Amino acid sequence: MGDNQSFWGHLEVMRWMLVRCIAVVFILAIVIFSFKDFVFDSVIFAPCRADFVTYRAMCGLAEKTGFAALCPEISQISLININLSSQLMTHISVSFYLSIILALPYLLTEVWVFVAPALYKHERRPAVTAVVAFFFQFFLGIALSYFLIFPLTFNFLGNYQVSESISNQISLSSYISTFNGLMLSMGLVFEMPIVAYFFARIGILKASFLSRYRKVAIVISMAVAAFITPSTDVFTMCIVALPLYLLYEFSRIVVKHVELKA
Repeated sequence: MGDNQSFWGHLEVMRWMLVRCIAVVFILAIVIFSFKDFVFDSVIFAPCRADFVTYRAMCGLAEKTGFAALCPEISQISLININLSSQLMTHISVSFYLSIILALPYLLTEVWVFVAPALYKHERRPAVTAVVAFFFQFFLGIALSYFLIFPLTFNFLGNYQVSESISNQISLSSYISTFNGLMLSMGLVFEMPIVAYFFARIGILKASFLSRYRKVAIVISMAVAAFITPSTDVFTMCIVALPLYLLYEFSRIVVKHVELKA
C-alpha cells in the first residue's frame, strides 16, 4: 500500500484483507469442527476427569510434600443436555470461538500490514512490541485459566450442594459458557501490564500510586481467589491469588520503567 494511494485504493486493500481474514477463520473453524472428539473429549471436557493434568500434578505435589489438602477430591461430574439443538450449536459455536483465538496472530498480522505504511518509522517498533506483548499476556491468561482456575472452580461448584437432597446436573450450555467466560476474562485480565503501560505513557498512572495501594491489591487478589476457589484450603487459594498479585507488581514495574525513560 503506497502513501500516494487513493481512498478507493485503500478501501480495496482493506476489503481483500477482510476477505482473507474471514476465509482463514472459516477454514480453521471447519478443521476444528472435523476434529470433534479431540477438541471436546481431550481439551474442552478434560477438566471433568480425575486424570486431568492439573489434578495429577497437585496430588503428586501433595504426596511429595506430605500436605494432603493440596490434592483435590475429584468427583465424577456428568454433563447433561436439555435442548434439542444445543449439542450441534455448541459444536459450531466452539469451533468458531477456537478458530478466532487460533487465528489471532494471523488476523493482527493482516491488520499490521494494512496499518504499518501509515506509521512513522519510530512508531513501528513500539507497535510491534505491543502486539507481541498482547499475544503473550492473552495466551498466558488463557493457560492459567485452563490449567488452574477453571478446573478448581468447576470441581468446587460442580460438587457444591445447599442440601444433600438436591443433586447437581450441570447442563452443557452452562459448562461451555463458564468455560468460555473464564478463558476470555483471564485473557483480558492479563492485559493489565499493557493497559498500565499506555496509561503511564499518557501520564494518567503513576508507579507511586500502585506502590501506595499494594496492600489493597493483596486483599483484592485474595478476595478474587477466594471467590474462584471458595474452600477451606488456604494453600489452593494462595496458588490462585499469587499470579494475580504478581500481575499487579509487574504492572507497577512497567509503569516505573516508563517513568524512568520519560
